[in-house]
Amino acid sequence: MTFVTRGLVSAGIFVAMGLPAFAQTEVKIGYALAPDSHYGVAAAKFEEVVKAETGDDFEFKHFPSSGLGGEREVIEGLQLGTIEATIVSSGTLANFVPDTGVFDIPFLFRDLDHARAVLDGPIGQDILAKFDAVGLKGLAWGEQGFRHITNNRNPINTPEDVESLKIRTMENPVHLAAFNAMGAAPTPMAWPEVISSLQQGVIDGQENPLSVIVSVKLDEVQKYLTLSGHVYSPAMLLVSKPFWEGLDDEQKAAFEKAAEEAVTAMRAYVDNVETTGVETLKERGMQVNELSAEQKAAFQESIASAYEGYYETYGKDLVDSIVNFE
Repeated sequence: MTFVTRGLVSAGIFVAMGLPAFAQTEVKIGYALAPDSHYGVAAAKFEEVVKAETGDDFEFKHFPSSGLGGEREVIEGLQLGTIEATIVSSGTLANFVPDTGVFDIPFLFRDLDHARAVLDGPIGQDILAKFDAVGLKGLAWGEQGFRHITNNRNPINTPEDVESLKIRTMENPVHLAAFNAMGAAPTPMAWPEVISSLQQGVIDGQENPLSVIVSVKLDEVQKYLTLSGHVYSPAMLLVSKPFWEGLDDEQKAAFEKAAEEAVTAMRAYVDNVETTGVETLKERGMQVNELSAEQKAAFQESIASAYEGYYETYGKDLVDSIVNFE
């Protein structure tokens, strides 16, 4: 047997035994936004901590700005083991673990502190653990912040102002139900298609947290920003379960620590954008208005029929336990 043949046989033995082969030292991490976004900040911290804990065990390759495809494609790549890691929005996650959709219910959370406490507590951690059953390993809940509406048609102050508004949403049945109940024309669309669709007038608007609106410069293609805060938008740090199962205990601990620190960095970014983002967008020329408590109550009333559906899907007890969580 030649040296080359022996090497190939040895590599095959490692794979057959489920041990980390040399190719598993590469960590491809894909995400939808730019490197200077909250996703990029989290991805950089994730790599930094893994390397600090494991030395030269892993080589990271970053694919920002949907470089590996849309979020659903990337998650499917994790399931297949062709992609090792991602930072992903909650919208696509409900296609894999339906219970994640409960966090997308409009007007569910009082503020960021409330949302973070729920996700980091037993409710959030129980749902995180369910990804094990679908070929994924959920490491930690990340964050995008509260979602707001931008559009090119008109300022939004009442539910009537969104009637027939062609608004891009994520592929998320919870969001679709809410906007349908308001009388809008929600249009599910993968993120890579959104900017061009806004430029071409295929859609009138979209909804996203300030962290996204600022980082992708939506002010260049949108005139009006309404600070509606209608939905809290979590994110998640996921790794491929085949990849995860090839790690030893020390490496797994390193990835878990890295995920925690990545979330801390991501939340710090969101906190900063929540403070400075509105002024930044105003300076860039967007017309901004904020819904009052009374106006938000009118929107909440307009989606009462959707809430009945949420109770049927997720259980009124679960929804109420989130609303009342201290």
